[in-house]
Amino acid sequence: MFHRTSLALALLLAALPARGEAPPRRTVTVAAAANLKLAVEDLKKAFEAEQAGVEVAVTLGASGTFFAQIQNGAPFDVFLSADREYPAKLVAANLAAAADERVYAIGKLVAWLPPGSKLDLEKRGLAALADPSVKRIAMANPAVAPFGRATEWAFRSAGVYDAVKEKLVLGTSVAQAAQFATTGAADVAFLPYSLTFGPELASGKTILVPEAIYPRMEQSGVVLASSKEPALARAFLAFTGGEKGRAILAKYGYGLP
Repeated sequence: MFHRTSLALALLLAALPARGEAPPRRTVTVAAAANLKLAVEDLKKAFEAEQAGVEVAVTLGASGTFFAQIQNGAPFDVFLSADREYPAKLVAANLAAAADERVYAIGKLVAWLPPGSKLDLEKRGLAALADPSVKRIAMANPAVAPFGRATEWAFRSAGVYDAVKEKLVLGTSVAQAAQFATTGAADVAFLPYSLTFGPELASGKTILVPEAIYPRMEQSGVVLASSKEPALARAFLAFTGGEKGRAILAKYGYGLP
């Protein structure tokens, strides 16, 4: 009996974590719209600093691309979209709950000009894009990127869409549209204001597009019904919309709801 008891105790002790051993790390996976490239890195670091043993794994891309992936079972916990439309569609499809959706930021659209550009958008507005000197205009693909749709809307509102449609160079996301601009593949790029805070775009000129000529860019986040860490996912989304998250978003030029 003594030997059996000793063996059972030894097995029990072997199964227990060693004294001082760190608890297993938990991960919350976030699909984030590409306009959040800079802000979400700060959100990640700040959230991890408050949550011991937690890692935030971020994937960046176009909101419409993520929407399609989530419909097909992509294993994300949180979706930070560049609009409210895609999260609303996920709620309608029972892939997320309405109670787990919240607007976290208001995006702003800008025209970005490379150093030395003589394009006078400030005085002439978007009508300047019709000039023959403007050969290529970079923007995100409206089919998958809300900021691409906002750009097309602005062109139509300004009455220049027909004059510029053959000049448009479409990126798969706003990140690729920014790449076109910085590598000289476009004369002007229409981008989220938030991306222009990065070093790659710091040397160019940023001009805010009048908010009256494109729809209000409410950016919404949602916890996915398939999340393996729903409590942690809700905590991250709440943090994004909380005091510290809002300060980070404001730092990168977002409006706040």
